[in-house]
Amino acid sequence: MKIAKILNNNVVVVVDEHQREQVVMGRGLAFQKRSGDAVDEAKIEKVFALQSDELITRLSELLSHIPLEVMTTCDLIISAAKARLGKLQDSLYISLTDHCHFAIERQQKGLAIRNVLLWETRRLYPKEYAIGQEAIELIDRRLGVRLLDDEAGFIALHLVNAQLNSEMPEVMHITQVMQEILHIVKYQLSLEYDEETLSYQRFVTHLKFFAQRMLGRNVVPDDDITLHSAVKDNYPLAWRCAEKIGRHLKAQYQRDLSNEEIMFLSIHIERVRKECPSAATR
Repeated sequence: MKIAKILNNNVVVVVDEHQREQVVMGRGLAFQKRSGDAVDEAKIEKVFALQSDELITRLSELLSHIPLEVMTTCDLIISAAKARLGKLQDSLYISLTDHCHFAIERQQKGLAIRNVLLWETRRLYPKEYAIGQEAIELIDRRLGVRLLDDEAGFIALHLVNAQLNSEMPEVMHITQVMQEILHIVKYQLSLEYDEETLSYQRFVTHLKFFAQRMLGRNVVPDDDITLHSAVKDNYPLAWRCAEKIGRHLKAQYQRDLSNEEIMFLSIHIERVRKECPSAATR
């Protein structure tokens, strides 16, 4: 590998054999080096070969002023998240590292930010929140800064963002819509959710992508009308509840749901209703 640009003593940009730029990180990697010199491969700790030149440029700018220890810690967090959540968008390397860097600086200055969606995040994204808690422990252990639980929630939302490929404000909006729908179902059907059941977890997963589609106006078109009728006849309580959700979304967000979306909501609502021992029978 030949050095194309030196960002600091620990980070360089190189050009691979396909003439694609990569960001390479390692302690003292660029010490007494110049552009055009070969990289000492024994010092390489991490190679970032991201999908687009734009991401490489943004990562290069970020790493030029962030301590190596922060980047390596965030890399460990992302590796753990990928192992448990599956594929995550490359942009997470930028968004999460940038967030954690400023969260650490804010904490050191006594300027921690409260997370107004912490309770919802803990309930709706338990896997991501658990990783967020582990990330706080890792940051404390490696960097000597103890972040508040609020940051576990923020980290969790970054992980959700990387799964949905959405911007953070949209993820927070999606979370709000999900919470509103869960409240409607709970009070309409007098449910006490059992969050450990598979039906509840499937419902939350469905709501996550449903809310993203709805807010983005990507409505699933109607398909088999006879199937709609069958679901409506067999699951009348769930169907009426789904229709109420549709009216709420129309009033609050000016979004119209297709019968196909109402049908899928009804199926998930019915599964949750049947597995809930305290569901009202009417």
